[in-house]
Amino acid sequence: MSSLRVSATAVPIPHAWEAAGRPLEAPLRVSALALSAGKPFCFLTSDTLEVPADIYEEVARRLETEAGVSPDRILLCATHSHHAPSTIDHLGMRRDRDFCASLQETLVRAALDALRGLDSSQSGCRLLFAESQEATVGMNSRYLLKDGTIAWYAYAWEDVIRPTGPYDPDLPVLAAVAPSGETRAVLFSHSVHNIGTLSRETYSPGTYGLAAQELERQHQGVTLFLPGAFGSTHYTGGFGATPLPYALTTAERVYRIVEAVKEGLDRAVAMDVDAIQALRRPFTYRLRTFDEAKEAATVQRWAEKYTPREAASHCRAFAEMRREMAPVQGEERQTWLHAIRLGDIALVGIPGELFAHLGLAIRRRSPFRHTYVIGLANGTIGYIGDRKAYELGGYQLWAGWHSRSEPGTGEAMVDQAVAMLEELAA
Repeated sequence: MSSLRVSATAVPIPHAWEAAGRPLEAPLRVSALALSAGKPFCFLTSDTLEVPADIYEEVARRLETEAGVSPDRILLCATHSHHAPSTIDHLGMRRDRDFCASLQETLVRAALDALRGLDSSQSGCRLLFAESQEATVGMNSRYLLKDGTIAWYAYAWEDVIRPTGPYDPDLPVLAAVAPSGETRAVLFSHSVHNIGTLSRETYSPGTYGLAAQELERQHQGVTLFLPGAFGSTHYTGGFGATPLPYALTTAERVYRIVEAVKEGLDRAVAMDVDAIQALRRPFTYRLRTFDEAKEAATVQRWAEKYTPREAASHCRAFAEMRREMAPVQGEERQTWLHAIRLGDIALVGIPGELFAHLGLAIRRRSPFRHTYVIGLANGTIGYIGDRKAYELGGYQLWAGWHSRSEPGTGEAMVDQAVAMLEELAA
């Protein structure tokens, strides 16, 4: 009989939503899934754009102090909803301090609730797994345009030549099932930006958060969405100035994602999980160096051609980031990589928006049959592109805090992640 115990919870993030001036179309939540087959492990997700490194470090410190769970046994990621109060201080946005304080407390509360729930959880739970797929909602959005630039969000479809990289459509599904047959929790991942609301000008957990809450209504158990290697991918037809004939509404995307998860649940099979192994290792990188005049000209040319009404504000936002970064160019920084083994499945926590090319490289080189990347895990260093992508350019790799690491960082991250996986497999 399995010794696995499971406890899961979802907690709305308290905030003065009415005073914020926008309606809330669905709760913004922190969701936690605690698993124990010996030592406990906790997955934490938040319906925010990012979880800043300082919040992650404080949450990890408190969980170690209050629950005795070390940081290597906690993976915390944001779902990357673009429809929550700001948790960042760049790209023209300023961190909502009250919301972030509430987020931090909710992360701690949800994790503690889930971890403490393991004490009353009946052993004998099963962990089921299937690899599903959803290949119709996403695309590699880094299109090469006729003028030689890389598409961002304002372009005409007739100007598109081709995508400049791959897209990973695989959608892993894990389900924690009690001895009674009750689904306690569902965890799924997909590699597309979490953008899209059902109504305009609302706060929302975004397309994937809406899908998670719909799955809960249909399957009862707490559902967590973990983003994959999504740095180079967006929704099909989502950003063209001229709508594509096959562009999907948010409601249709939610439906297709839910159906893909359900398809996985229908054929998921039990895994042998005698223990949950985890490694969390420091990863050292350098802040990029850049030519100020060249970067300024690149942003200006793009903005004046594609978004003339917003050109001045775009130029100011990126210039402000470059001014802040200029004195620290080339500085060495540290972040974290995380590798987790659940039976024959491996998860790799990456602190940023990894490009699909790099995520697929990790999966291809992994010693495990099933390996998946979890983005925005345990902090973030922004977009992480491959060397070719840096050469091509584009918004994601303009110099700024959203793209702070030097070329080659992604390849070095892949190498270290694979070494960590090989250590887990030994």
